Amino acid sequence: MGNSYTGQLKTTRFEEVLHNSIEASLRSSSPVPRPVFSQLYLEAEQQLSALEGGSRADNEEEEEEGEGGLELSSPPNPYQTHPLPEGCCTIDGFCQAGKDLRLVSISNQPIDVPAGFLLVGAKSPSLPDHLLVCAVDKRFLPDDNGHNALLGFSGNCVGCGKKGFCYFTEFSNHINLKLTTQPKKQKHLKYYLVRNAQGALTKGPLICWKGSEFRGRQTTAGPCSGSLFPLLDSPGPLAAFSSESTSAVNPSIPMGAQPAGPASDHLVLTTATGPGLFNGKESPKQQQLVKNRLSSAVPRPSALGILSNSGPPKKRHKRWSPESPSVADGGGYPQGGGNRAKYESVGTSCMPQVGLVGQASVTFPVVASGEPVSVPDNLLKICKAKPVIFKGHGNFPYLCGNLNDVVVSPLLYMCYQNSQSISRTYEQFGASTIQPISEEMQLLLTVYYLVQLAADQVPLMEDLEQIFLRSWRESHLTEIRQYQQAPPQPYAPAPSAAAPVTSAQLPWLAGLAASSCNDSVHIIECTYSLAEGLSEMFRLLIEGKLAKTNYVVIICACRNAAIDSCIAVTGKYQARILSESLLTPAEYQKEVSYELVTGKVDSLGAFFSTLCPEGDIDILLDKFHQENQGHISSSLSASSVTKAAPLDISGALVCTRSSLEPHHIRPFQLAVAQKLLSHVCSIADSSTQNLDLGSFEKVDFLICIPPSEVTYQQTLFHIWHSGVLLELGLEKEHVTKQRAEQYVLKLDAEAQTKFKSFLQNSFQNPHTLFVLIHDHAHWDLVSSAVHNLYSQSDPSMGLVDRLLNCREVKEASNIVTLHVTSFPYALQTQHTLISPYNEIHWPAAYSNGVDLYPENKKYFGLSEFIESTLSGHSLPLLRYDSSFEAMVTALGKRFPRLHSAVIRTFVLVQHYAAAMMAVSGLSRMKNYTSVETLEITQNLINAPKQCPCGHGLMVLLRVPCSPLAAVAYERLAHVRARLALEQHFEIILGNPSSGITIGKHFVKQLKMWQKIEDAEWRPQTYLELEGLPCILIFSGMDPHGESLPRSLRYCDLRLINSCLVRTALEQELGLAAYFVSGDVPLEKGPRNEGLESDPEKPSSTDNEEEELVTEGSTSEKRSPARRERSRSHDSGSSCLSSKASGSALCGETSAQPGGPSPGQQTCGPSEEGRAPGDRQRLRASQGPASGSSRHSPGLAPKPDTSQRSVQVPVTSLSQLSCSSLSSASTGPAAGALTLQAAQCSLAKAGQQPPAVFLPKLVYDMVTSTDGSGLPKAASLLPSHAVMWASSFRPLLSKTMTSTEQSLYYRQWTVPRPSHMDYGNRVEGRLDSFHPRRLLLSGPPQIGKTGAYLQFLSILSRMLIRLTEVDVYDEEEININLSEDSDWHCLQLGDPWPDLELFEKLPFDYLVHDPKYEDASLICSHHQSVKSEDRGTPRKPEDLYLRRQTARMRLSKYAAYNTYHHCEQCHQYLGFHPRYQLYESALHAFAFSYSMLGEEVQLHFVIPKSKEHHFVFSQPGGQLESMRLPLVTDKSHEHIKSPTFTPTTGRHEHGLFNLYHAMDGASHLHVLVVKEYEMPIYKKYWPNHIMLVLPSIFNSAGVGAAHFLIKELSYHNLELERSRQEELGIKPQDIWPFIVISDDSCVMWNVVDIDGGGERSREFSWSERNVSLKYIMQHIEAAPNITHYALIGMRKWSSKTGRREVREPFSRCHVHDFIVLNVDLTQNVQYNQNRFLCDDVDFNLRVHSAGLLLCRFNRFSVMKKQIVVGGHRSLHITSKVPDSPAAVLPAQYVCAPDSKHTFLAAPAQLLLERFLQHHSHRFFPLSLKNRGHPVLLVDCYLNLGSQISVCYVSSRPHSLNISCSDFMFSGLLLYLCDSFVGASFLKKFHFLKGATLCVICQDRNSLRQTVVRLELEEEWQFRLRDEFQTANAKEDRPLFFLTGRHI
Repeated sequence: MGNSYTGQLKTTRFEEVLHNSIEASLRSSSPVPRPVFSQLYLEAEQQLSALEGGSRADNEEEEEEGEGGLELSSPPNPYQTHPLPEGCCTIDGFCQAGKDLRLVSISNQPIDVPAGFLLVGAKSPSLPDHLLVCAVDKRFLPDDNGHNALLGFSGNCVGCGKKGFCYFTEFSNHINLKLTTQPKKQKHLKYYLVRNAQGALTKGPLICWKGSEFRGRQTTAGPCSGSLFPLLDSPGPLAAFSSESTSAVNPSIPMGAQPAGPASDHLVLTTATGPGLFNGKESPKQQQLVKNRLSSAVPRPSALGILSNSGPPKKRHKRWSPESPSVADGGGYPQGGGNRAKYESVGTSCMPQVGLVGQASVTFPVVASGEPVSVPDNLLKICKAKPVIFKGHGNFPYLCGNLNDVVVSPLLYMCYQNSQSISRTYEQFGASTIQPISEEMQLLLTVYYLVQLAADQVPLMEDLEQIFLRSWRESHLTEIRQYQQAPPQPYAPAPSAAAPVTSAQLPWLAGLAASSCNDSVHIIECTYSLAEGLSEMFRLLIEGKLAKTNYVVIICACRNAAIDSCIAVTGKYQARILSESLLTPAEYQKEVSYELVTGKVDSLGAFFSTLCPEGDIDILLDKFHQENQGHISSSLSASSVTKAAPLDISGALVCTRSSLEPHHIRPFQLAVAQKLLSHVCSIADSSTQNLDLGSFEKVDFLICIPPSEVTYQQTLFHIWHSGVLLELGLEKEHVTKQRAEQYVLKLDAEAQTKFKSFLQNSFQNPHTLFVLIHDHAHWDLVSSAVHNLYSQSDPSMGLVDRLLNCREVKEASNIVTLHVTSFPYALQTQHTLISPYNEIHWPAAYSNGVDLYPENKKYFGLSEFIESTLSGHSLPLLRYDSSFEAMVTALGKRFPRLHSAVIRTFVLVQHYAAAMMAVSGLSRMKNYTSVETLEITQNLINAPKQCPCGHGLMVLLRVPCSPLAAVAYERLAHVRARLALEQHFEIILGNPSSGITIGKHFVKQLKMWQKIEDAEWRPQTYLELEGLPCILIFSGMDPHGESLPRSLRYCDLRLINSCLVRTALEQELGLAAYFVSGDVPLEKGPRNEGLESDPEKPSSTDNEEEELVTEGSTSEKRSPARRERSRSHDSGSSCLSSKASGSALCGETSAQPGGPSPGQQTCGPSEEGRAPGDRQRLRASQGPASGSSRHSPGLAPKPDTSQRSVQVPVTSLSQLSCSSLSSASTGPAAGALTLQAAQCSLAKAGQQPPAVFLPKLVYDMVTSTDGSGLPKAASLLPSHAVMWASSFRPLLSKTMTSTEQSLYYRQWTVPRPSHMDYGNRVEGRLDSFHPRRLLLSGPPQIGKTGAYLQFLSILSRMLIRLTEVDVYDEEEININLSEDSDWHCLQLGDPWPDLELFEKLPFDYLVHDPKYEDASLICSHHQSVKSEDRGTPRKPEDLYLRRQTARMRLSKYAAYNTYHHCEQCHQYLGFHPRYQLYESALHAFAFSYSMLGEEVQLHFVIPKSKEHHFVFSQPGGQLESMRLPLVTDKSHEHIKSPTFTPTTGRHEHGLFNLYHAMDGASHLHVLVVKEYEMPIYKKYWPNHIMLVLPSIFNSAGVGAAHFLIKELSYHNLELERSRQEELGIKPQDIWPFIVISDDSCVMWNVVDIDGGGERSREFSWSERNVSLKYIMQHIEAAPNITHYALIGMRKWSSKTGRREVREPFSRCHVHDFIVLNVDLTQNVQYNQNRFLCDDVDFNLRVHSAGLLLCRFNRFSVMKKQIVVGGHRSLHITSKVPDSPAAVLPAQYVCAPDSKHTFLAAPAQLLLERFLQHHSHRFFPLSLKNRGHPVLLVDCYLNLGSQISVCYVSSRPHSLNISCSDFMFSGLLLYLCDSFVGASFLKKFHFLKGATLCVICQDRNSLRQTVVRLELEEEWQFRLRDEFQTANAKEDRPLFFLTGRHI
């Protein structure tokens, strides 16, 4: 037999059992035979035997007998061993075979240790200085945390080699421990043994037996294996899951509401199916047989302890242990604590759970003192309740006898122990003298607490813990403050001088405390042991002397100055609640089913029949039915016909209906969706690279929901109507509801197949981002390990863990998991997978008085319901039914053996039946129902009569237990049928596992209201029951996210379990959550309503839903807010005051322009559900609507508040009054008939939430607050699946935000072993969060579904946006100034230019790049004679407008920035398997250059993976050169030209990832960076080669970078030529080209031409995206390529026309992306000082040198708009600190020696900027004078768009335009060199008055230049015409001299 006493009756014959028992007792040393009855149970199911190997279970019985028989004797005897066989060795330290076991002797000997065994050291009392070596199976040893040791023992002797010791008792005898007490492995196996470096066996770490006394059986299947099979260990409570030892008990449960959970030792009875069982119990006959046989077979009184189905006693105890509570009453399912399944079992429940034994290392007394206490017979019958006994301090006696009638719990004991461990928090401060609270003080405080409890209150362990905590803090306040503020002291301060309570004083003080409570707390003082006190208590109970006593405190204070104590709860109310709260949901339903099946409830029905003086209610019903059958049927048929069709507008009322608006999202939901998106982006932006959003092209999703058919249909409806499938591109047009089914997964037995296809889909589509949404995420948190044990019982258990936490989901980089729940607490533990940074909480509506998200609806949730009880409502929305509670309490005393859920259900159904009869005419039945139930029933039945269409209200009747729900349904349906009310309202049984079933009549009504033509249509969600008068009996232990319609008027929760867990409580109350019109304040004043307590709900839709204004109605939008609640006064029928205006009643809205009637209301079903996001109607094309549909209040004119109503005709239905009259009338008392309004209940549904009825206990819990004003319910244990990490925790605060609450729970709660997160915490690793897991939490019914569907939409849009870039899209400029060239000299389809023809082409001096639109026009001989009007008309203000861009989808050949991380380019970016990330080296490279006047020192940062591109003197040595290919290389696998990209300020945004652009081809790419930016670029681009410019260029412009790139490349070309010349390669064969590319080039295109003929002007063309590899290889393959100096391409534009692509090649300027021949351009340099237009300047130099520039017009480059870095980083600021004024371009230049403010910018930049904006000050004649340009010598400078220039080169043999025809208006000489002479300048002609500007480095050079060039001959200079850039002297300003031509 195993160690688990849960299971089924054996089929073995009784004689065989008896024989086995006798045999076992002979083998045992115990004189007490094992009771036979305990062997009638299989002690383990099949799974358990599989857990620990086949033989373990069979050996447990022997272990149990072998280890412990005598422990029970009282007083205990010394431990007795078996007599030793003769000849055995008995020497200490040797085994019985005589082999030495001492560690010192055998430490160096080889020892054979079997697999799975460990060597441990055992301590012998007789050899204190030695360790004895033993080999023990490690399964029976604890892990490092003191957990997971199996009970029992398995070991080998290392001396003689004997194996197979199954009991430690036997083993200890063999190794001669010679113990005087019972052998225990925990006590004697002390150390692990390890081998040191020399191989010798030495003493290792201590074996951590912490908490071992409470460990139950663990399995290899997982941490939750034992959840249904608790094993009892003798010294303490069983903790089958105590692998995590915590210090907390669950304080939120009632004292004693303790399931047989981890800290409990209650026995468990699972479903029994053996033949000897009757519904899982022994038949009474069988019980009697067993009793009779036992009475003779087991004469000792202790044997009584196992009678009455209490299960076998635990191991080593032959009677009931102190930890063994009783079981249920004999005839029913177990009701007490004895047969409780663990909470870690099948499902979550409304039952509280007990925390595990914690850090206090609680040890229960090993030995009980005193004689056993016999529980008297008939205790339950006499007391009417089972006493619940809490073990307190010290020893607890054994109980025997009628154990069914008591419950014993160790919960209080653990609370005491945990509260004594709180001072450990301060041990880190050295606070060794801070003592825990004493036992005496604990008990005294407990008495004080019990005394102040009211008669209807139940004690809460949480309250008691807080009392202990406060008391301890107050008593040690000084020390605590000292340790909190000061560093640790070497010695502790003196202890407090306060006199402690002594054990002698305790009874007297306790009695004194209890003396004022009218005997509700009774103190019993014992002399010797608790046994006498318990006996005394039982005697007093039997004698009825404790009738007024709720709590009995038993104190024994004589035991060696220590105390024994226990507390018994004897109050009938408290004891019943505490004992019932121990049942798990499965047991609860099982017991209720048993009571229903066995007919135990018949006595209840019989009692009800005696209450009615006229006889049984059924007799009355039959009599009523017969009397009224004919009359009712005829009147009903007539009325139903009348109701069936709305009357016409000839004067009768017509109920119009509101209709759908176009779909829209509410502000709150949009805000939440954006927050979700922000969190996803932050994951992607983090450096962990857990999510690469750039690699995804689309979004897909799967929504996982609980197995509820209604929730399933509801979610399908959401998806269908949200349009998300179309927006995500997952479906095409006309999405059907069936197509949406593949996106919703119901977590039932079929879920795994669908989920596998989802995983397969995600694997096959790596570029799709899959969002796995886990809705209602607090449901089913059971670990899959638990499922593995109990998969047969419930296949869906643990499904969430198996699916959502599977390895595939965790590792898939394209799956993001989003948990969505209203109750996130169980996902906010110390072990959670969700990072606190990945939590999204629903935003608060207000912050600092600001309305953050303006809504025309106000959410009405739990806090608002609670507020309604405090805000002056005479009948608040949250109520309890006192008469109902009183009747339940009375019946509970009368029927103590019935579960209170059964009693409550039967009473409530009786009340509803009586109320129906009372409303139907049997008015005398009012006395047999409660006022509240009568109110509900009246309004339910009468509401349809107030509406022409028969719209009514919904009553939600919550019956968690499914069997009871079925009973309620049948009973109410029967009563309805007998009263002929079938046509008045429907009764619906709502079961999660099935759909909605309603009668044909009501289906017909719904279809008529909703204008549905489909003959097969049936309502599938509760939302579709809008307006249907019905009672919805809502069953299931937990709601599964079902939304309820707006017509819900009453939420009857009187039958919910008194579940004192926050999640369960809030989940039930969340059913009533509601949206009300935001602008209408709820009435605060008192009302005189009589029975009609329901506040009116004027019609308005649920703000999230949609209404369309269709034809026949006005489109005018009205505010829903201007309506007033009326008071109703009639107690006999539903009092519905009219707020309907005449126009509304007539179906036509004819509101006045001055303001519509504020009361104008619709009287039809709303087109939306109550729950936000739940659009109710299934058809958008549904019928006419009133004009009073809800829209934004701001869109309508304010209603005229003076005009309250419009007169309407009085009809026969009722007398109408306007809302103002109704509101103002004070009315007679209840019962009097007043003016009534005929108004549909739906018309009022929007302004008032439903009324909620609660059990009294829950009501008190919800409405009571703590000191901070926080509702007490919020301080409860957050969920069944977790437990408190410590009792030493602060309380939640009312001011805490959701984020702070989350952090609180993350710190103070831990998951139970059955929780799926239990095994998440990895040892030594704190960060155990999953990177792609998010949690969205928000109040129930607030619109979370709509929010996450909106999130999917905007996520999809963002991904599309991420795959798009803004590229410049500008038309080329100066096209109309170009003369048509002889274009036909080149053929249309030429792939390459013909060198001979190309050389004949004239060079186009005009700049066509649109970025130079504001640059000076360059004149040539072509334009020399052109008139002024040829220019493009430009407005100066247009030049600075934002440049035009176009949004383009990234192709597969795009260049990327640092945010792109796809798998293909991991290696490219540095994730190379052969090289460590960031592994690179810095190499110096020097060359001399005369222009700089010194040697240039450059540095290369070269990653290890790129070193093959370079030549080193030796591996790792001096860098010698960069390898260059040969011109003759024809490889298609690599690009020959090295690419250089100068960049600044764009380490994140620069497009340096060319992997895809190069189509994976090998290429050499070098980033050219400034010295100070090198570290940041290296961080972002660790695998890129970097050329680091010298520090002198830190403030230089792009010209310096271009200059150094070109000079370095030429120097490298010479090095390579000399290196390869030694290898026999000709110098001219070395590849001379490099690429200089901007860092914003993103994509490249090619134009395909389809010509009509070789020289035809007719052709068609198309443009396509190609890779940069394609373009480069095409260019590099061009014939005679080495004859071209510069090659470029067009800039892309969508406006490109035929003219641009007609010529395949042009000889013109090239920009942005150039292929440069460094060999040909050896003598042409970039200007290293330039910041702007340096490429235009260089192009002109190259052309004037006679070299060829070729632009491939069929190729184009797209440039991305990057708004950071580049030239934008060039800021010009004042050197004066904190100068607020902006610096204008006019201030860039000043007079020399002036007191002008100097600027912090390079002189060259100031010069270029000044000339760009203010050159007209120097060249006034040149302004808008294109015929007379300014002459520029050797340098192009931008003088602004209104001044034209002419460029000439002074170099000999250079190509210049013919200037003989020009008269220049100015001359600019910029740093001119010796080539510029006086004779050169005399060639040019200037206008009279033309101006000259000479620019030099200093004033001296300026004068020398004037003299050298003989300028004073033709130019006149003045002293005041000298200027300088606004630089300080140390910044080397540039100097100007201007003059006029004479």
